[in-house]
Amino acid sequence: MKAFLEGLLPRILPDTTSFQIVAHEGKSDLDLSIPRKLRAWRTPDTRFVIVRDQDGEDCRAVKDRIATLCADAGRGDTLVRIACRELEAWFFGDLVALSAALSELPISAIGKKKLYRDRDPDGICKPSGELARIVPSYGKVKVARAMGCRIDLARCTSESFRQFHTGILKFASRCQSESVPSS
Repeated sequence: MKAFLEGLLPRILPDTTSFQIVAHEGKSDLDLSIPRKLRAWRTPDTRFVIVRDQDGEDCRAVKDRIATLCADAGRGDTLVRIACRELEAWFFGDLVALSAALSELPISAIGKKKLYRDRDPDGICKPSGELARIVPSYGKVKVARAMGCRIDLARCTSESFRQFHTGILKFASRCQSESVPSS
């Protein structure tokens, strides 16, 4: 996720917005660190976004649990977004970018397959496993980094990616308007 966001966020955030990505060692580490990090962060005018894979859990329950952890830490204004199933589902939402990121996978190899072309990418049960199956040299970080720079914001058909993208844009806009002094 960190490698993907490092490529994506500079493309979608206003130039005046700075950000820092804090990676975690899995879901348990994230859940344990949320209250501690949110309470301890002292930089003024800092806003938080938490992005996590669904990983087979109930999407709404995961989002609600994380939102509760944030609120309990005094940061109820945190934006929480869940990548339905896994981050890699977002990749299947833009087959053209995926083909470009995986030079050994021509778009014709996946674009013509009904499984990928006509299916909701968020419905693929194990998208990372699917990528590993069709591209033996698949490397999570390498592809995530390439997709962050390539994914087409208008073309991606993943609804959870669209929710993430829209949420980030609204969140950044609101944060900018809050930090501008009124005259």
